[in-house]
Amino acid sequence: MNILVINGSPRKKGRTGIASRYISRTYNCDFIDLSDGTLPLYNGEPEQSELKEVKDLKEKVKNADAVLLASPEYHSGMSGALKNALDFLSSEQFAHKPVALLACAGGGKGGINCLNNLRTVGRGVYANVIPKQLVLDPHCFDYEQDGLLEESVKLVRDLMDDLKLYIAAGQLVHKNSST
Repeated sequence: MNILVINGSPRKKGRTGIASRYISRTYNCDFIDLSDGTLPLYNGEPEQSELKEVKDLKEKVKNADAVLLASPEYHSGMSGALKNALDFLSSEQFAHKPVALLACAGGGKGGINCLNNLRTVGRGVYANVIPKQLVLDPHCFDYEQDGLLEESVKLVRDLMDDLKLYIAAGQLVHKNSST
């Protein structure tokens, strides 16, 4: 299974990056790190589609069996970096693709608004955003090891297990519809 993790944090050392790297390492996932700052600001001009960074983003998402979108919650929504990346994408990359959502919260508001924002945008690109979602708070992280604490590891495992279930179901439906 080819799962793509997108770290939607613009911060090099933020919690969302820790969670994204942990998931990518642990589950052998492909990884896009938006904190590298290489993706330009989306402006809707056709020539942006010819940029290597944009082509790479579209290709990785399209070729993935599933995507995990990870974002910090900024002012009750997803990060601008992740929204910018999603603006380059469409149903061409996401239609019927299972998508899991992860928010990293820290401001005491719980991350639910970020998840709702991600879910809304997911519907806009025809993604199959799975029901299970996850919020990780500051106490969930092993900062020294660039990872997660034991309780959070289990929560991530549950999310990934559900995502894999949706991948398998989609593959079964596709197989049966082509026979």
